[in-house]
Amino acid sequence: MTAEPEVYHQLLRSAARRLTGHARRLFIAEVTDTLCGGSPRRSERLFGWSRDTAALGLQESAHGLRCVENFRARGRHRTEDLDTQLALDVRALAEPYTQADPQLKSTLRYTRLTAATLRRALIKEKGYRNKQLPSTRTLQRMLNRMGYRLKRIQKTKPVKKIKHTDAIFANVAQRHEEASQQAETLEISIDTKAKVNLGEYSREGQTRSDAEGETPPAWDHDPRAKKRGSRSES
Repeated sequence: MTAEPEVYHQLLRSAARRLTGHARRLFIAEVTDTLCGGSPRRSERLFGWSRDTAALGLQESAHGLRCVENFRARGRHRTEDLDTQLALDVRALAEPYTQADPQLKSTLRYTRLTAATLRRALIKEKGYRNKQLPSTRTLQRMLNRMGYRLKRIQKTKPVKKIKHTDAIFANVAQRHEEASQQAETLEISIDTKAKVNLGEYSREGQTRSDAEGETPPAWDHDPRAKKRGSRSES
């Protein structure tokens, strides 16, 4: 059983896809010379290959030459490679806001400068126009590739004890001891840390009534408070 010509064409196209560069051009040139009478135009029509690729392959095959490929020049290029001056300006703006890894476990540097802030600084301080600059997302990727990573700001841990803590408590204890020995001294303890709702609340408390037996009124239920304040206890 003889296969259809299209089956062979598909096999040749599949073989060409598996090759790259000089080897691919030589293969296309060989098929073009053998099956297409050396016509790049006919090779393009039958197999879908570029006539320029076929013509170049025929020239390389005939003269024993090889054109050097520059694969790195293909595709999309990074912004910092296309515009070296922009990369220098970005570094100049990012460095003052940058610190190294505090644990020195990596070469990454952390910056407090966001991509949006960087874009505004490039316009204001470096004289760029809005249309000259890439988008904020592109600048963000550019900062990451250049080694500037955003790091979450750590909250400051409260100081539980300072160097004067022991001296303060010692002084309080001394004053308390002195006051306890003096009958004319009244000691008052005040705590203003608790937050309470301000209003005519009963707070489930009691009060001494006046001579006429009247007590201050309070709401029959507790509505939502409009203000809050500190409670003092003595």
